[in-house]
Amino acid sequence: MIGIEDIGYYIPAGRVSNYERKVKFTIDDNFIENKIGIRRISVKGAEEDTSDLCVKAFEALEARANFSRAEIEALVVVTQNPDKNIPHTSAIVHDKLDLPEGCACFDISLGCSGFVYGLATLEALMSANGMRKAILLTADPYSKVVNPDDKNTALLFGDAAAATLVSDNPVFVSGATTFGTIGKDHAKLAVNDQGQLFMNGRAVFNFAAKYIPKDIRLMAQKNQVTIEQIDRFLLHQGSKIIVETIAEKLGLDPGKVPFNVGDFGNTIGSSIPLLLQEELAGSANLIAISGFGVGLSWASSLLRRVQRP
Repeated sequence: MIGIEDIGYYIPAGRVSNYERKVKFTIDDNFIENKIGIRRISVKGAEEDTSDLCVKAFEALEARANFSRAEIEALVVVTQNPDKNIPHTSAIVHDKLDLPEGCACFDISLGCSGFVYGLATLEALMSANGMRKAILLTADPYSKVVNPDDKNTALLFGDAAAATLVSDNPVFVSGATTFGTIGKDHAKLAVNDQGQLFMNGRAVFNFAAKYIPKDIRLMAQKNQVTIEQIDRFLLHQGSKIIVETIAEKLGLDPGKVPFNVGDFGNTIGSSIPLLLQEELAGSANLIAISGFGVGLSWASSLLRRVQRP
């Protein structure tokens, strides 16, 4: 039985206040608090690169969980903003952590759906090859590509990284996972020829509102549960209005659908594990997770808490 044992994360200390940018972007408190729901965004230090964020998240996990570096059999980094094109960032992290030579390392180039895709990929790899401990890292510092003068992106995206210990001693195990892509709309959220992030906010919102509720219902059906039986819905934290819209379309109690990014922003692939860490010691037995965004892609899954004697 392979699944999620523990999670550590790192959020850089640097912050940029959205309240201090109200005049610049002609927005008001209502827009900040009720539309995007993000008061401040986190920004990595100038000396920090993607691999550094990964290392700090790993060290935070190491302080929480009972494992040694010598036991790690696979290391996966989910990012679309690597240290460099060659080599893969996971190899750089492997070096910085001095992990075993027998450790498999590879990157997955996905954004907001990346945690769910990465978890499904890593669990399958481990199960097929008899692995017992592996690390899934999500780190996508969008400060590398966001134009600070672009209202559509500068107010939303924050830097962070999460490290998830996937092992044969899990707290949660995954059920059936659903996936999807609308490649013809990839340009709606993409880095342009100038190396800066472009987002058609209305198109991305409409995509999430149309496809994600349907996908979560399909995922629940594949896992033979009803929407009402699920205790928590951990949705990618794109913005407050996106999370609330999906919850409303599913007819969910708002208390089942947390939104926690007001102090650091949309952390792309790390947004779900940041939420999930809070649930590890909680009482929720069934948790739906759904990531959606760049691609345009999505993935949803059901986590079941392991019941121990």
